[in-house]
Amino acid sequence: MGSSSCRCFLLGWQPSQSESLESTMKLDFFNGKEDLMNFRVSFKIIEGIYKGGSFVFKIEVPKSYPHDAPKVLCETTVFHPNIDMEGHVCLNILREDWKPVLTMQSILMGLHFILLEPNPDDPLNKEAAKMMVDNRAHFQQTVTRTFRGGTYPMPDGKTYSFPKQC
Repeated sequence: MGSSSCRCFLLGWQPSQSESLESTMKLDFFNGKEDLMNFRVSFKIIEGIYKGGSFVFKIEVPKSYPHDAPKVLCETTVFHPNIDMEGHVCLNILREDWKPVLTMQSILMGLHFILLEPNPDDPLNKEAAKMMVDNRAHFQQTVTRTFRGGTYPMPDGKTYSFPKQC
């Protein structure tokens, strides 16, 4: 199976269905094409609060897939309501709404969507969600400041290092 057909097989989509997502997404099978169960996906966000940002997620597909959801970790430090400061991701289809009929495409689209439209109603980072709801302008300023890169104290009282995004 070629690289392109491996990717389409794993992700469960036809090339014509992926054009809009693939223009802002890159897959990295870091263990080689023999290991399709561990990979990274990076998204370049071109609109919304996180516009201009690049975010990398590590995806580990368990042997019990599709009966169990893949494990996803955001490797890019980001101030986001649905991603905690350690990179854990709150996406309903990775938890209680997982069903074996869901594909990798569903997961990738879900990850892309939370970067475009954060959901403060189902937060993993409660401080980010509260700031987003209570003072959206301050939330936007915090995201913009962290995009400059550097080390910043966050509302949880801890200090985190952020990569330069712009």
